[in-house]
Amino acid sequence: MTAMTEIPVAPEQGARNYKMLADIPLRLSVEVGSTSLRLSELLDLAEGSVVELDRQANELLDILVNGTLVAKGEVVTVNGRFGIRVVDVVAADARLAGLERRI
Repeated sequence: MTAMTEIPVAPEQGARNYKMLADIPLRLSVEVGSTSLRLSELLDLAEGSVVELDRQANELLDILVNGTLVAKGEVVTVNGRFGIRVVDVVAADARLAGLERRI
């Protein structure tokens, strides 16, 4: 078993590395809920159909970045548009675990 040693990084180098990553585009999405349907049920959907989701109306919504859960939030309106208020941020180690599963 080999021991890992951390190489100290100067604060200015860390800031430079962050700036290099800061312009990478990410996709933020909010998941209201989900459900499973049979194909026949999907084909039967029409205007006005209601699909029941697996989440209660008062539960926080999942905020995902590139498909990985990063926070929980609630819907708000801002100037007539939907927005999301972040209520809880997922711990960094849990976020990283989500990324590792996808790689």
